[in-house]
Amino acid sequence: MAKAAAKTKAAAAAPSVERRPALAGRTVLAPGVKVEMLPPAERISLRAPQASVAALSKALGVTLPAKPKTSATKDGRMALWLGPDEWLIVDEAGNDPLADCAKVTALHSAVGISHRNVAISVTGPAASMTVNSGCPQDLSLEAFPVGAASRTILGKSEIVLLRTAADAFRVECWRSFADYVFTLLSEAASDAAN
Repeated sequence: MAKAAAKTKAAAAAPSVERRPALAGRTVLAPGVKVEMLPPAERISLRAPQASVAALSKALGVTLPAKPKTSATKDGRMALWLGPDEWLIVDEAGNDPLADCAKVTALHSAVGISHRNVAISVTGPAASMTVNSGCPQDLSLEAFPVGAASRTILGKSEIVLLRTAADAFRVECWRSFADYVFTLLSEAASDAAN
């Protein structure tokens, strides 16, 4: 009994582990554009056949988009279409989409990637020009409207791009590429200002 009490006391005294976001607090302001790291969010990579989409949508509280280059958002949770059976789910409200998917018995694969990805916000009148400096995709509002999402590249890094407003983008990238992507966007923001 004394050993159990000692273990409990030691566990209570152990320091807690806190996730530190990559490049936390970094922001670049240039005329017409702001590039900044976004706070941590919960993320999953979700794969499922069409027959499972309704059950997963209900469990996640957001309808999984079925068309290419689309997304859906509800109560701080985003579902981004990446392929015919693939979505990136991002929850900024602090809820756990992986736990929600665990309750679903329909066939699916859900993998937590919260520690793998980070997000960068690019906002302002020169936002599309800034992102286009390293991304070959047509970012005109006609071709890439608000809510459009796609897996693409920025420079030499794979990203997932979401247009959140006419002059705002969310750039999702792997943590290991965060410094490269942030630096590329920062340089592009400076160039777009000139």
